[in-house]
Amino acid sequence: MQPLGLHKLFEVRNYYLLFVFICFFSQLKAQTFSLKDLESQFLQNNLQLIANKFNISKAEALIVQEKLWQNPSLTVDNINLWSNKSFETMPNVIGNFGSKQQINMDIQQLIETAGKRKKRIAIKSLERNAAQFEFEELLRQLKLELRTNFHSLGRIQLAEEQLNSVYHLFSQLNDQYKIQSDKQHVSHVSYIRVNTELIGIQKELVDLLAEKNEKIQKLRILTQNPNLQLAELNFDDSHKIIETPIPLHLKDKVYDQNISLQAIKNEISISEKQVVLEKAQKIPNINVLMNYERGGNVMNNFIGVGANIDLPLFNRNKGNIQSAKLQVQQNQATYLSKENEISNEVDKLCNQLNFFRKNLKDWKINSENEHSKVLENYIKYLNEKQVTLLEFIDFSQVFREAQQAYLELTEKYLITFEELQYTIGKDI
Repeated sequence: MQPLGLHKLFEVRNYYLLFVFICFFSQLKAQTFSLKDLESQFLQNNLQLIANKFNISKAEALIVQEKLWQNPSLTVDNINLWSNKSFETMPNVIGNFGSKQQINMDIQQLIETAGKRKKRIAIKSLERNAAQFEFEELLRQLKLELRTNFHSLGRIQLAEEQLNSVYHLFSQLNDQYKIQSDKQHVSHVSYIRVNTELIGIQKELVDLLAEKNEKIQKLRILTQNPNLQLAELNFDDSHKIIETPIPLHLKDKVYDQNISLQAIKNEISISEKQVVLEKAQKIPNINVLMNYERGGNVMNNFIGVGANIDLPLFNRNKGNIQSAKLQVQQNQATYLSKENEISNEVDKLCNQLNFFRKNLKDWKINSENEHSKVLENYIKYLNEKQVTLLEFIDFSQVFREAQQAYLELTEKYLITFEELQYTIGKDI
């Protein structure tokens, strides 16, 4: 009896392990991705973002390079390879070599005046900020693209479910009318009418499938997840966006947070620094020199020092200074234009959101189950001849259009909300 009990024990254990494995596999298979999950994959894997981020590192490297001093220059010349009768004997350099050798060496170091190097470092630091703003702008653009495609897929999923239920009902109705038409219980024209409506629904499903494949492919590229499927997406949080209130005084935040405005402000700072640098350029730099001569002067070993400086008689850098000043004015005008454009954009998006929200609240839409039940009841009414075939088809078309209009309005609200967040520069 004991071996049999052990055998059953092992059998129970195996069944238990199989059950655990099935549950674990089901959980893996049922894994879903919310919008936050997709954004996390996007931030980690998107190759366009990764490539663009190198621009920031390159700008930082240029700051390090700009901090370095210019290398000194060394010149060695006047070395004689032979001697003539007029030479004067000099002490040897090494052994018996050097008594007839002449040599001249110059070392020169550039000394920049008026803090030009520091001014260039300041400009390079601002250019690093420009690279950062460029990266953030690309990040916001790609994130907006990801979110809009995600919300579009939410609308496509619901529309596909509703169309499939209608397609199922019309398929049954088509089969019934085919049989009744063959038996001549109904006119062949009625069967053709039902079949034509069924084909129209099939075309809508095909169009919806093409749109779905396009949107899901964009999400796959953005997240670098080639196996992503619509069934894996979780749209439960979309209703929270619709319920999110729009804060007051959004414009006050826009002026400080909008990436485009910050980038233009940074360009203004760069152009202002460039004016300062160009004014400093009119002050000439100094070249410090040290010279060594052997056998080329009254001294056998002569060491001298000197300086070299340009005389600013003809070129005082007026053209470059004026050009830099005009660039400041141009950037300031660009900023005011962009500020006005963004202000109008925020007003437009807020007005659209308020309009969409009001319509969504006023819209009384039936659920998918109620929709199917209504259509099923209409089929009963049709079978009982309480409604005509044309009335039933007209009703189904109007109901489908109403459902589609509601889903499209919801999608427009979500996408407009994301566009407002993109315009502001940060999530609400």
